[in-house]
Amino acid sequence: HVQLVESGGGSVQAGGSLRLSCAVSGVPTNPYRMGWFRQAPGKGREGVAARNTLTGRLYYADSVRGRFAISQDTGNDTLYLQMNSLNTGDTAMYYCAAARYGGDWTRPDDYDYWGQGTQVTVSS
Repeated sequence: HVQLVESGGGSVQAGGSLRLSCAVSGVPTNPYRMGWFRQAPGKGREGVAARNTLTGRLYYADSVRGRFAISQDTGNDTLYLQMNSLNTGDTAMYYCAAARYGGDWTRPDDYDYWGQGTQVTVSS
């Protein structure tokens, strides 16, 4: 039974920070890639950051590069997203996802497992 459970969301003022966590269990094989996506009301799901679990290569959307950092613990069972210098444009539901195989890290369809999401709200 695959489970991805996000936590750490909340409300914060612009300029603040949050750290999201994603507890991973039950994935049958070591996933090829882990990622964070977000979806604001009325918008599509957007890739925020990802990590290749085999090589450690990191990927970031241009809108968050230099402000967000993705990391994973050594057992690969918890994924993190450190978010700094938050602005109102970062307000969204944030999702953790796991991809068993390769593909485009920004494409939701290239991920096989998803969490339920955690809400991040940034106020001005």
